[in-house]
Amino acid sequence: MSLSGRVAFVTGASQGIGRACALKLATTGAALALAARNLEKLTELVQEISATGGNATAFPLDVTDEEQIKSTIKAAIAHFGKIDILVNNAGITRDQLVLRMKRADWDAVLQTNLTSAYLCIQQVTSSMLKQRWGRIINIASVFGQMGQAGQANYSASKAGLIGLTMAIARELGSRNITCNAVAPGFIETAMTDVLGDEFKQTAAKQIPLGRVGSPADVASAVAFLASDEASYITGHVLNVNGGMLMG
Repeated sequence: MSLSGRVAFVTGASQGIGRACALKLATTGAALALAARNLEKLTELVQEISATGGNATAFPLDVTDEEQIKSTIKAAIAHFGKIDILVNNAGITRDQLVLRMKRADWDAVLQTNLTSAYLCIQQVTSSMLKQRWGRIINIASVFGQMGQAGQANYSASKAGLIGLTMAIARELGSRNITCNAVAPGFIETAMTDVLGDEFKQTAAKQIPLGRVGSPADVASAVAFLASDEASYITGHVLNVNGGMLMG
């Protein structure tokens, strides 16, 4: 899979799944516009990619700020000339039982996980339409498919991403722009590090492959969907969950 000559914009690129996606896309030859709030971590990632001959630039971005999204994507297009691939990865959790969930925690998760994806898609579409080629990949979640107690906001945001994926796939398919989602299961990241070992062991027992996933597992799926090999796949949700959810 070669993405030489392509430019990818990745949100939430400073750590976890976003970081793994950036590293994987760099190995396929894509140039990377790396966006996240943590400029220090982004700079370290740029240096890591550059050290192996890759091309990456850091763009500080808070995806909850619409004006920042507009100006940052405009800056990335000005720097690279275009954006071919968008990976909407930025996401947060604010877990609580629905009876106790504060409206602010609901709004924060929906704004970060879902609204930002819509705004980013809106801003990159013109660039993709001009070249009649584009790949939009939304990082959803198994909990957007099956729900999770204590995560009404997170599950709703990820289910919304899946619906957004299908709507955009229908809107842009005739212009050779695909839109797909990757739905990770239990992945070992900073977001799951706060969970106890006992919880992780219990979770692993519920996964047919018998292990939790790694960010690299998700990144490989993203790289495939970004490639020409996936040119006839759109509106699809690719499950990367070790068999945690089937059907």
